[in-house]
Amino acid sequence: MSADEFKAEGNKAFLAKDYPTAIDFFSKAIELDSTNHVLYSNRSACYASQKNYEKALEDGEKTVELKADWSKGYGRKAAALFGLGRYPEANDVYEAGLKIEPTNVLLQKGLQETQQAMEKEASMGIGQFFGPDVFTKMAANPKLAPMLSQPDLMEKVRAIQANPNALNQHMQDPRVMSLLMGLMGLDARGPEDGSEPMDQDPVSPPGSSQSPPTSAPKKEEPKKEEVDETQDEEMPSEEELKKKEALKVKDLGNASYKARKFEEALEHYSKAWELDPTNVSILTNKAAVYFEMGNYDDCIKACEEAIEVGREHRADYKLIAKALGRIGTSYVKQNKLPEAIKYYGKSLAEHRTPDILAKLKEAEKAKAKADKEAYRDPALSAEARDRGNALFKQSDFVGAVKEYTESIKRDDTDPRAYSNRAACYTKLMAINEALKDCETCISLDPKFVKGYIRKAAIQFLKKEYQECLETCQQAKDADVEKKNTAEIDAQINKVYMEMNRGPQRREGETEAETLARAQQDPEVQRIMSDPAMRSILQQMQEDPQAAQDHMKNPMVAANIRKLVAAGIIRLG
Repeated sequence: MSADEFKAEGNKAFLAKDYPTAIDFFSKAIELDSTNHVLYSNRSACYASQKNYEKALEDGEKTVELKADWSKGYGRKAAALFGLGRYPEANDVYEAGLKIEPTNVLLQKGLQETQQAMEKEASMGIGQFFGPDVFTKMAANPKLAPMLSQPDLMEKVRAIQANPNALNQHMQDPRVMSLLMGLMGLDARGPEDGSEPMDQDPVSPPGSSQSPPTSAPKKEEPKKEEVDETQDEEMPSEEELKKKEALKVKDLGNASYKARKFEEALEHYSKAWELDPTNVSILTNKAAVYFEMGNYDDCIKACEEAIEVGREHRADYKLIAKALGRIGTSYVKQNKLPEAIKYYGKSLAEHRTPDILAKLKEAEKAKAKADKEAYRDPALSAEARDRGNALFKQSDFVGAVKEYTESIKRDDTDPRAYSNRAACYTKLMAINEALKDCETCISLDPKFVKGYIRKAAIQFLKKEYQECLETCQQAKDADVEKKNTAEIDAQINKVYMEMNRGPQRREGETEAETLARAQQDPEVQRIMSDPAMRSILQQMQEDPQAAQDHMKNPMVAANIRKLVAAGIIRLG
């Protein structure tokens, strides 16, 4: 076997926690390739897992020697030093590794744990002076004895006895510092010393009569080798292997989905999910299969699970949006449009895409249509129209508009409610709304004469006389039974009367003077000098019916209206 093959076997044994076998394989690989730093790093991890920190340190040092710019080697060496309780050295090695890779999270974590262990060891070492016999020692020391009469200080002493780590938080009290110095055999100031300088005596050596017997501080329990810390690019963790396997199985599911082998695809996706229950895309793909199968409830459930897991593991917001959108589409298939609109909105809040936006608009449109159909009732529409007619006769036009609107909501195919509402709007001088209702009325029933008559009346109010005449002609064409002839002719006569009023005279001006002034208008001169217009005017004089034909031409109609307004010609 080659070195790489031995290394691969060692990796497998390590993941199976068979550390002796892993060490054996890595050792054989090292015999074949003694310059490969990764082999020493991996074997160091195995020794550390066995708590054989001496061997782990040897391999860690060799790793750094072979690859001085590889931060993980420093991590191996520092972890072994930590396990041996050599915290200051471990601290230095971690710091050296961070100089190479300042953002290495594992090195940062190791340095933090090492520094915490050093602090704990230090506090435990000093805290030993506050043992069970601390009060006896205080009573025997003339400078410390007065402190026994201070209850608050004694409470702090008892707290330090119970937890030596609490010493640091009480060191701000100068009495605690004086007491500690006295217990350590240094010259302690009593409370009466105030802020006078304190002469310091040499520290008595451990074991002397001036220093209480001490016990060695409890060594920090060697930290366990963590799986993440032992991994490098050459030795993937068990979790990473499962994730890779999950992707392979997912690809099989994708292939089955494309081949429309849905049951087979579901099996692959389920297996992939077991291998990696953090990959949200597996669930969204599974949901897609359910959707294609028409199993919309299971599709929704799979998407909901995907959203929950995705939120937990901070998955890409696009995947969350995709799952929300698929829930919306499933509800559309179930004709649950309010729920669909809700989830489309949630999807767009996560990630706005043209596809989901189009589906939302379509769902809203379908819901509006469904609501409209559900509200439709021709009988109730007729009742509302009758109520509107009664209010119109009472000149309650606002109330009538409300009832006619209700009638339209109940049946928007009946032109009568639009025509009646247009009459109300006209009375209320809501001209644009009235004209719109007339147009709708005519589009619903081109033979509905009243619609044309209402429209002509509105055009007359807007002084659109030519348009009014054209609408009156349309009304005559629609009035096959000639029931509305008198009303239509009356409207036409009103238009001609208004058009024949001629130009407005100025104060003290005769009709001849007014006409002469009108003829000085450059626009009138242009029209009268146009040979085509002169020919049209002659035809209109000889044949009145020709006037109606020529007025259908917008440009000719505009010129004629100008001449009528100037008093040059008269119609009718």
